[in-house]
Amino acid sequence: MMWGSRLHTEHGSRLETESSRARKRRGLAAGLVIASLLSSLGPAKAGYTIAAGDVIEILVARVPELQRRVTVQPDGRISFPVLGSVAVAGLSASEMESRIQAMMASKVFRQRSSDGREYVVAIEADEVTASVAQYRPVYIKGDVSKPGELPFRPQMTVRHLVAVSGGYDLLRQRTGNPALLSVELSNESQWLWLELARSEARVLRLQATLGDAAQIAVERLTPSPIPSIRIAEIEKLETDQLRAEQSDHDREKSYLNRSIKLADQQAKVLAAQEAKEEQGTQADIEELRKVEEMFGKGALPSPRVTDARRAVLLSSTRKLQTGAQLMEVKKRQDEYARQLERLDDRRRIKLLQDLHDARTALNQIRVRLQTVEEKLSSLARGHKSGVEVAIVRRGEKGLETIIANEDFELQPGDVVEVTLQPEASPGLVRPSVAGVAAGAQAAAKTNP
Repeated sequence: MMWGSRLHTEHGSRLETESSRARKRRGLAAGLVIASLLSSLGPAKAGYTIAAGDVIEILVARVPELQRRVTVQPDGRISFPVLGSVAVAGLSASEMESRIQAMMASKVFRQRSSDGREYVVAIEADEVTASVAQYRPVYIKGDVSKPGELPFRPQMTVRHLVAVSGGYDLLRQRTGNPALLSVELSNESQWLWLELARSEARVLRLQATLGDAAQIAVERLTPSPIPSIRIAEIEKLETDQLRAEQSDHDREKSYLNRSIKLADQQAKVLAAQEAKEEQGTQADIEELRKVEEMFGKGALPSPRVTDARRAVLLSSTRKLQTGAQLMEVKKRQDEYARQLERLDDRRRIKLLQDLHDARTALNQIRVRLQTVEEKLSSLARGHKSGVEVAIVRRGEKGLETIIANEDFELQPGDVVEVTLQPEASPGLVRPSVAGVAAGAQAAAKTNP
């Protein structure tokens, strides 16, 4: 009867533990649900549906062993432990997750606790999340430098895809249409302006570090057509690095100062101990002299002399050990002091070398930017190029072609066809740097 009661108590405690564990982890499951919804937000807003080639990630809050990434097969199904084969093609991300949650809700999974006992986990629907971890790729062809297959990213546009594929292919039409060269040079110019801002900010950070300043002088950056939000990002990055490096240097100095102070305290203690050991040794030597003198007169037996000699030996040994410890502590103290002296010097040498390299790189970028700007000025009159973009997308009724522009948002599996179409124009006038900067600033305020 007592055994039955004890078994019932243990079983009840286990159930109570499992119930408590389930309540604690439901919050994690809810967080995973939100994460999965956010990860699929881009394609979902455009009515995206799961198709072959997508990679689905399934998570169960209390059963990490069931975490899997599975690829949607050509037949539109995925294979998953406990569930087997599940059809997901043609479903939206939320519909796919709801189907998997419904199928997993009635499943149980056996696990072992840390003490080796086996228990059963009943999976609940809100503990299961399923999201698209990797979308099927997109494809680009036509007048681009590197046509082919590229990985899809949420909110990717045609402009992004062209940039990743190396930009427009101008070699075939560069001779006959100088305006196409202007497109390439304009892209290079924008990139060089951004690199110029980064290089200048790096130089300012190194100068601020050498001057022990807490902020970089952003007002000294060259005015550029880069949007203000990008300049702010560069400033924040360099400022954070400045503070992190200064904090690391201060911690290193603090550590060395504490080590020197601690070694000095240890040296004082050992010096005092050595002095006491010296006094004890001298007292033992004097005692041995007296014992030997009385032994010579026959007043003491030989064991007493032996004891006195042993006492002198022990006290001398302790003195030598204390002296050795004192020398070791002083040696460490000197090493810490030398490290502290070299810390600032080495840091300054490294900063000066980094500053020299940064200035060299900055000058190179300035030369390249000046060359590009001069080429663009020489192409102020010429032709204006147009870009035709066609998106081939598989819809509910099969393949369809969508005429788009460079800011058109793509979906996984899209095939992008890019064609450069030169058009006659009275003239292409490049705005001044100040005008480009003003336009960029206005654009940044309008579309931050």
